Amino acid sequence: MARRFRGKSLHKVDAKGRVSIPASFRRVLEEGDPDWPANDTPQFVIVYGSNEGQCLEGYSLKSIDEIDDLIEELPHFSPEREYLETILGTESEYATVDNSGRMVLSQALKDKIGLDKEAVFVGKGNRFQIWEPSAYEAELARLREWAATQDNPKAVLYRRKSEG
Repeated sequence: MARRFRGKSLHKVDAKGRVSIPASFRRVLEEGDPDWPANDTPQFVIVYGSNEGQCLEGYSLKSIDEIDDLIEELPHFSPEREYLETILGTESEYATVDNSGRMVLSQALKDKIGLDKEAVFVGKGNRFQIWEPSAYEAELARLREWAATQDNPKAVLYRRKSEG
């Protein structure tokens, strides 16, 4: 089983938009790039059109290929397929981990989510997110508020396991 993106860490963003990618995330990106290590620096995909513009999402090449395969299974011209093809096909770009373990965020990407001097990297299993710190704290509070209104959100996992 491949590694997954896990954990949360805060990183400085320099004036040129360079930000260190957490070391554990770099290992996942390396495993998920079929051309690494021959390519020396792993490539990945940044999606900037989802989540109402609150965060950026990073996918290993393997993960984005798996998602593309799922989209291919949807009926041609269906609204779901059109939406996903648009977001993942046009509102995304390839990125590279440099030799220092950093990536460069363009000014347009920083502006999209309001990044200035710091970024929070959040592991989400097959993807990671990059947030402006206060926006992430607000999202975390929203999720906790939602969870407090539920019977037990974790119980869904156990019910699915016992049903399967």
